[in-house]
Amino acid sequence: MIILSIETSCDETAIALVEVKKSGKKAQFKILGNEVATQIALHAQYGGVFPMMAKREHSKNILPVFLSVLKQAKLYKVDKKILVNKKLNDTLSVKINSILEREESLKEQWGEIMPTLKNPKIDAIAVTTGPGLEPALWVGISFARALATLWGIPVIPVNHMEGHVFSIFPTKSKKFEIDTKEKIIPALSLLVSGGHTELVYIKDWMKYKKIGETRDDAVGEAFDKVARMLGLPYPGGPQISKMADMEREQSGSKPEANFSPILPRPMIHSKDYDFSFSGLKTAVLYMIRDLPTQTGLPKDSLNERMKAKIAREFEDAVVDVLTTKTIRAIKEYKIKTLIVGGGVSANTHLQKVLKEKIKKEKLKITTHFPVKNLTTDNALMIAIAGYFQYQNKKFTKNIAKVKASGNLSL
Repeated sequence: MIILSIETSCDETAIALVEVKKSGKKAQFKILGNEVATQIALHAQYGGVFPMMAKREHSKNILPVFLSVLKQAKLYKVDKKILVNKKLNDTLSVKINSILEREESLKEQWGEIMPTLKNPKIDAIAVTTGPGLEPALWVGISFARALATLWGIPVIPVNHMEGHVFSIFPTKSKKFEIDTKEKIIPALSLLVSGGHTELVYIKDWMKYKKIGETRDDAVGEAFDKVARMLGLPYPGGPQISKMADMEREQSGSKPEANFSPILPRPMIHSKDYDFSFSGLKTAVLYMIRDLPTQTGLPKDSLNERMKAKIAREFEDAVVDVLTTKTIRAIKEYKIKTLIVGGGVSANTHLQKVLKEKIKKEKLKITTHFPVKNLTTDNALMIAIAGYFQYQNKKFTKNIAKVKASGNLSL
């Protein structure tokens, strides 16, 4: 079967086309097309993502991204017999116009392009329905509803976080395989991104139990806010990590004695698996405020080396908490496989410390991180999750049932 997948949960407009062949318990995937249009440059001006601005960009970008993916898959065909201004039959046209009523830019582009496009041989549409920014989610859902109406095919609602669980399977190749007989269960997934910090126990394929989550700021959000305090551009995570790595190279494995900032490790010893990063962020704020006085510098001034030291200590504190709780969960739940997903999974220090602690504790588990371009939001992971949901009969032709849920949970 061929699955079209759509992801618009935050500030990436992503679409993929994947062909799947089933052979017993194995599923062989072939990527026919895959593209992501990012909005980072737009939101960087404001230091964060604005939901309505993200929605407008999705509405503007989603059809061009879709057409580009069709061309990659060689499924883009225009019927030369149909004039550009010819409309779809009245009943279908009315239905689609109603679906796209709140997506003005998309609706306008649709009317110009879709009536001339030959229906591609696609079997189902997988679309992210949550969690995420609801205005942004609705653009992808509306587009999926319109395409499903036009083509008469089912829609598969997909949980964005489940997508991150499956993001570890693709390689840099166009083809990959997933064997559900492989003995990777029970598994644990550490999901770390701008909006989420969760530990999820996977007791069987597609069966999840959330055992821990953040009580306030997600880890990626904390990185962005601390970066802003230090005067670093958005997105803050890569900037903090870059400064922290430079500081480690300069001062070695331990911070220098003349200025060794110490930050708290919130909830590191709590008996549960929850996280909290709001207090850590506040501790950084106070440190930045008080350091000039303590070091004799002019008010509100920190040199680049001091900023780098703070960045390093902040990253160390975050990674200490994440890895300590993850290791404890691995032991308690007798985990065979650790899956790390989400944007922060690309953090090289997190990867290094996790591997070191697993080795030190002599834990016999396999650890998986996504390839770098799949750590952030993408439609390929939604296609994979969508396929397995389709196999579990979790699809519908009743498009009214497919709705956005900003707080959707696994």
